[in-house]
Amino acid sequence: MTEDTAMPNEERLVTETGVDARIAQIVEPVIQSLDMRLVRVRSSGQNGLTVQIMAERNDGTMSVEDCEAVSRAISPVLDVEDPVEKAYHLEISSPGIDRPLVRKSDFVRWEGHLARCDASVLINGRKRFRGYIRNVTDTGFSVERDQPAYGEENVAVIPFSALAEAKLVLTDELIRESLRADKAAKAAAAANENNAGATQEDSGNDDSA
Repeated sequence: MTEDTAMPNEERLVTETGVDARIAQIVEPVIQSLDMRLVRVRSSGQNGLTVQIMAERNDGTMSVEDCEAVSRAISPVLDVEDPVEKAYHLEISSPGIDRPLVRKSDFVRWEGHLARCDASVLINGRKRFRGYIRNVTDTGFSVERDQPAYGEENVAVIPFSALAEAKLVLTDELIRESLRADKAAKAAAAANENNAGATQEDSGNDDSA
């Protein structure tokens, strides 16, 4: 995994359609105002209608408190804009360990890990691939397939322009990397808070003669 690849307002490669697209258009600026990024909006018919909004901080972390902050910020905006015609349950979540990959920086960050990728066009005679993310560039990436059938190409090159969906596959290595990254992000956040507190204390003790 490559560190420090995220850009705050980086556009998503994978976006929604229909009412989910309308919801995304409404909530994305609000989420960005909280120094976070929208990952995905998805509506489902489970337990009535559920609107799930995935978000994350720019470092890829997302705490329970962050989810609560997003919910408080976007709920009144959705009430005013009213993009959904019937009652629904709003669910705010982190992307999770086996997360969707929706930005170029996601592919850079998780290069070398196992993923499932769907293309919008046929590539090497198929649209669905499972394999390791390799050779990420500005225009696309390669999938080194972990279980190619006999006679099939081992590597597929997928342009970002043809990407329909991508998601990490849960593996022991991915879990270790995710836990390590989360620990490092929390340590960095704690250090920043301590530095900010020390600066405020120094300012308060700076008495002029």
